[in-house]
Amino acid sequence: MTQATLHPLFGKLYRDRDKQFLFLQIVGWFSLSLISFFSLTLWYNQQSFAYISHTLLQSVLGIAISWPLRSVFHYLWNKPLGLRLFLTMVAVLVCSIFWSVLRIGTFLWMTSETDVWSDFGGWLFGSIMIFLCWSAFYHGIKYYQLLQSEHETLLKIAAANKEEQLKRSQAETVAQEAQLKMLRYQLNPHFLFNTLNAISALVVGRKESTANAMIMQLSSFLRYSLENDPIKRVTLEQEVDALKLYLNIEQTRFSDRLELQFDIDPTANKVKIPSLLLQPLVENAIKYAIAPAEKGGKITVRAWLAGDHLNIEVSDNGPGIDAGKQEVVHGVGIGLKNTLDRLNAFYADNYVFEPRCPEEGGLTIHMSLPLEKQVSKSTAQEVPEVLKSA
Repeated sequence: MTQATLHPLFGKLYRDRDKQFLFLQIVGWFSLSLISFFSLTLWYNQQSFAYISHTLLQSVLGIAISWPLRSVFHYLWNKPLGLRLFLTMVAVLVCSIFWSVLRIGTFLWMTSETDVWSDFGGWLFGSIMIFLCWSAFYHGIKYYQLLQSEHETLLKIAAANKEEQLKRSQAETVAQEAQLKMLRYQLNPHFLFNTLNAISALVVGRKESTANAMIMQLSSFLRYSLENDPIKRVTLEQEVDALKLYLNIEQTRFSDRLELQFDIDPTANKVKIPSLLLQPLVENAIKYAIAPAEKGGKITVRAWLAGDHLNIEVSDNGPGIDAGKQEVVHGVGIGLKNTLDRLNAFYADNYVFEPRCPEEGGLTIHMSLPLEKQVSKSTAQEVPEVLKSA
């Protein structure tokens, strides 16, 4: 605010309206004394003590007579404009007449002048002009103070709104993070349930060594899952490595019935995406395409850059599904629905998630995600210009 940059003395004066009024009264009226001295007293060669004293006295009288005007104008402030103007002019005329009479009376008393009343009209005209200026100056300051007060109020409202928006934004951020954590952690029991069922089947079938290997692989995958912050993104390279931890478990389970193919564009490795984004898609393909087939099947994971987006596809050569996107998402299970919810939380509407059914059969999940701006310096030469400027 303005007063915050002022000297403490002037800041106190700025905040205290009564002291402001007294200060301006003294400065204004005695400035009039200086003007009168240089324009009249010196001009008419009246430098005697009596004339100079009268010049000062008339300012003191002006202070005394104009002081009640403040209360009058304060009373008239909320009156209708026409009535307010009329009563203001009446108050100015009354004060001007009273001041003129006192000025002439004291002037006759303090000097040897005698023929002054004949010039009463001139004295009154000057008085009216002075009190009109006083009134205009008072109203100008009053409107300026109101404007400043409204400005301060608006600033306080704006600051309160900004604080409220900040609190709301923080609350929304906390809520979004909670949602993301819930969605990510939802994958753990879902995946864990399926894997433990497979381990249980191995134990029942007395395949202890295979079950033990799967338990160790499960431990490695869960360790990665728990150590990874569900809010932060990971590079595509890290995501593929995590996917391979999961696929190690499934290959132990399916052996040669599960064929894998990775086709990852090296320039896309450092692009950041939500962690464990691919695992539920591959798990879905294994559950509905690989497991039911006697000879198993093939899963292909592809990723490449296209403009300012990263394209990812997870394909299988299973029986496929002849349905629209919503039926695919809600009919297949929690994995695809969870992935969609996480993509909505991370990217809002700025992404593509599209189940496709190729002519050769199977199901392909196609995703197109906007590129992140974060690129590691050590791999800056490997990343194309479109990624650097994303």
